Amino acid sequence: MAIYARILCPIDGSATSARGLEEAIRFALDQRASLRLLYVIEAHLAAMDPYGHVNLTELIESSRSYGLQLLDKAASDARERGVQCETGLLDTLSGPVSELIANDALGWKAELIVMGTHGRRGLKRAVMGSDAELVVRASQVPVLLVKGSGD
Repeated sequence: MAIYARILCPIDGSATSARGLEEAIRFALDQRASLRLLYVIEAHLAAMDPYGHVNLTELIESSRSYGLQLLDKAASDARERGVQCETGLLDTLSGPVSELIANDALGWKAELIVMGTHGRRGLKRAVMGSDAELVVRASQVPVLLVKGSGD
């Protein structure tokens, strides 16, 4: 009998995220669990063109395209290894990343969240923040953090 039948794994394309994804796939295989991969578009991170203009629509569409490609590849990899998998894409216009992940876990009825973490400490953590730590604080389901390789 599986302990965790529904596992949520947020991904962002980083090496740290890939380590979290690998662990989520291994865990899903072991538990015979369903896996949901989630990509969150951070729309508040606006980019300026050379003239100082911000084109939020273009940024969001570019991020959406990247996210969909990333989700498609990750889901394909998981399915090839025998994991039942679905995907989701959200944007931060409706809230902070951590809350979106925690709410998605509740809505999908996840029993576990598996995600990579950079493992930053001290000043680096204070300056760059920690989405993983905020997910742990916001989540009502258990969270398994997989430390990255120092990327």
